Amino acid sequence: MKFYKISFFVISILSIHMLVAQKMQFEDYDPPSTLVVPENIIKKAKFPFIDVHNHQFRMPTQDLKELVTEMDKLNMAVMVNLSGRGRGSDEHLKGALENVKTNTPSRFIVFTNINLQGIDDPNWTENTVAQLEKDVAMGANGLKIYKSQGMDNKDSKGNRIKINDPRIGPVWEKCGELGIPVLIHAADPKSFWDAHDNQNERWLELKLRSRRKRDANVTGSWETIIKEQHSIFRKHTNTKFINAHLGWYGNDLAKLAKLMDEIPNMYSEIGAVIAELGRQPRNAKVFLTKYQDRIMFGKDSWNPEEYYTYFRVLESNDEYFPYYKRYHAFWKMYGLDLSDEVLKKLYYKNALNVIPNIDKNLFPE
Repeated sequence: MKFYKISFFVISILSIHMLVAQKMQFEDYDPPSTLVVPENIIKKAKFPFIDVHNHQFRMPTQDLKELVTEMDKLNMAVMVNLSGRGRGSDEHLKGALENVKTNTPSRFIVFTNINLQGIDDPNWTENTVAQLEKDVAMGANGLKIYKSQGMDNKDSKGNRIKINDPRIGPVWEKCGELGIPVLIHAADPKSFWDAHDNQNERWLELKLRSRRKRDANVTGSWETIIKEQHSIFRKHTNTKFINAHLGWYGNDLAKLAKLMDEIPNMYSEIGAVIAELGRQPRNAKVFLTKYQDRIMFGKDSWNPEEYYTYFRVLESNDEYFPYYKRYHAFWKMYGLDLSDEVLKKLYYKNALNVIPNIDKNLFPE
């Protein structure tokens, strides 16, 4: 009888474990790898670097010296704050620039922004160009275009404002005249427009972040938005454009290479797409080596520990290590082991050539 009681107990425990396993959802499945390989956790970049894609919305009142202390730990020499106007006010930009000038004049570069509201006003173009000139005179060193300014913004009739709307053309031209670059985020990963089914590589991300799903009837198709973006690059050849997030072609570097060849005034950066490079190390290394004068370092958010993955992908030859957001990239990363010269260009040299007024004394050569 005692044997039967023990057996029943064991079977009950096993049944509970089986029930738990059966109830586990796909998004909960995230087992640690049993692979034993060398690991090189890199917490500080090999060379000083410029993060050309960051957002500091509190910059007018922020303790920038405290932020610089955290930047120093990463070897970040300069942070480019793309949100100079915050939510759109002159006072926000003025406050940000004054805070930088007073406390950390060499460690931050501030970009300005434009507002498409009122684009139907006959004076919108003239006023926006004048605002841009004023912002640059005040100390802004670039223009950042948000993704909403190609998908979500509507005119007075409810129509989507296209990126290549001719009323914005003089703004692109003025940036070229002023010698400042335009860092532009257009669209999102193409998977956000695809059916949310078992064929969608971003299925988990769209399940957990459902607001990221896009509807071509509302925002325009992915192909349409990207085509509009490329058209302004081709038309305004005297302006340098930094195509954010590898232009959403990090998963198709052959296509991106073709565009780089066709559009010499187009640059790019790796913010939020390091996972695309890390899953194709040989291909990505060839691409970054070939276009070593055109790609810059960017991150797109301020979380110091997440930079470690960027450094590890770019600098090490490690194998099969995780990305820091599983829903963003469920695959594993591999190190590219880039040469020192390519790293220097990616980390700071290219940004020095494209973004004005960065203190060159912060860099070794």
